[in-house]
Amino acid sequence: MIIVKNSADVKTTPARRRGRPPAFDRETVLSAARETFWVHGYEGASIADLTAAMGITPQSLYAAFNSKADLYREALQQYRGLGANTFSALGEQIDTVSAFERILRGSAATFSAPEHPKGCMISTAVLNCASENDVVADHVAALRRQSLDGFTSRIERGIREGDIKPGTNARALARFLAAIVQGMSVQARDGASHEDLLDIATHAIAQLARHRA
Repeated sequence: MIIVKNSADVKTTPARRRGRPPAFDRETVLSAARETFWVHGYEGASIADLTAAMGITPQSLYAAFNSKADLYREALQQYRGLGANTFSALGEQIDTVSAFERILRGSAATFSAPEHPKGCMISTAVLNCASENDVVADHVAALRRQSLDGFTSRIERGIREGDIKPGTNARALARFLAAIVQGMSVQARDGASHEDLLDIATHAIAQLARHRA
């Protein structure tokens, strides 16, 4: 709670001590910020919401993270680490269909897990925003493009290695799979269960399997 003091109080209040803010565990407070952004989105999460969740003052937030936008970028980076094991399938020595099966089934589990907010923090983040937040929106869009590029590269690798049919439009197929992931995120936010999302994943995997060589 922020208390606004009257002028008399201000005159008698000792000057605020300058220097480093009180120490806190950065990853812990960043995790709290991540959860707040995940629930409310970038624009929906106010500084008051963030500091209440993080258990720090606005001054400490700005001292440690510089700005709300920089805090959001760092929270997104921490979020990406949560799915690192699932998306590592793109680089493993397994066939293409198996790689995407792991990604889709892993996404179904992550998006519906009870221990954190539903859906994907990146898939549907900052789709519409005020013009002053365009830089943040562009950053999130770039993360989505990175995922799309990763999907495309994995399918192209499958073509080269012979487990995906020659002539397959890798970019179009990657867009289809990325759209499935984004759709699963929306469905999860709307209340779809783990089983519901697995059903979606199963249909997507069946479509992908049609491209097996």
